[in-house]
Amino acid sequence: MDLNQFEQHLRNADRSLLTVRGYSADAKQFATWFERTNKAAFALAAVTPSDIREYRQHLQTTERRRASTINRKLAAISALMAWAQSSGQIASNPANGIKLVRQVPSAPQWLNRNEQYALQRAIEKDLQLSELRYPKRWVTRRRDASLILFLLHTGLRLSEVTEVRLGDLELSERKGGVLVRNGKGNKQRFVPLNAEARQAVKDWLAVRPRSESDHLWVGVEGDGGEGLTGRAVQRMLQRYAQDAGLDDLTPHVLRHTFAKNLVNRGVGLEKIASLLGHSSLNTTRIYVAPDECDLALAVEKLEN
Repeated sequence: MDLNQFEQHLRNADRSLLTVRGYSADAKQFATWFERTNKAAFALAAVTPSDIREYRQHLQTTERRRASTINRKLAAISALMAWAQSSGQIASNPANGIKLVRQVPSAPQWLNRNEQYALQRAIEKDLQLSELRYPKRWVTRRRDASLILFLLHTGLRLSEVTEVRLGDLELSERKGGVLVRNGKGNKQRFVPLNAEARQAVKDWLAVRPRSESDHLWVGVEGDGGEGLTGRAVQRMLQRYAQDAGLDDLTPHVLRHTFAKNLVNRGVGLEKIASLLGHSSLNTTRIYVAPDECDLALAVEKLEN
């Protein structure tokens, strides 16, 4: 069985690159387990509901995977079998009716107020130091600072922020916004920019080098002025995280922080979902889930 056909199907269905890679890898892992367990070559027509249930048990007890990881792998298998059925390779889908692993909803990781202050301070110190000691590098540092602040105040995904073009911006003294042309699921949305986000963009545009690229965020030092890659953004975040004493700082943590800040200020879930580009309010409700700080404050109210 050539699973490359399944991967091509996912690409033709316009699934995201991460989904294509993840589902393809999960399908291949299932095929490997199937052959090792059943001592037979993997074939779609040979897969039974018992195989999928046994694989779920294997992931739980032998590999001790998290519920979210197991459910993702089951979703990949379900997609594989649904494709096999629709393409006439199997008569019925053996993944139908397979239950997911129940999990307790947990709040996503975001930065609390002190951590946001630490990040802001690390950015400001970095700008001051580079302007004083490394003036040739200062433009790069200005770009990095503006980009991170932009992420923090817009909640854009990593893939979305690297694709912002100059023509996608609307800026004035008192308002502004950015058009996300190709969000998740190929959906467009317009995200208003608050004062901090507008200022971050203006500070960067004031020093942005001339470039043939129309990307907002471009390379500066000897890299041709092309649009930044996601990996470049992740590297600058890792540097700031180290300076601020933060663990696991990623673009998605900044996205979660943006959403949590809105929740804390009483913004309704419908508006937050629209800003984040969520298709379902159920996705947005994770930001209402209490984190450790919320629970600690709740318990402290019992005192006195």
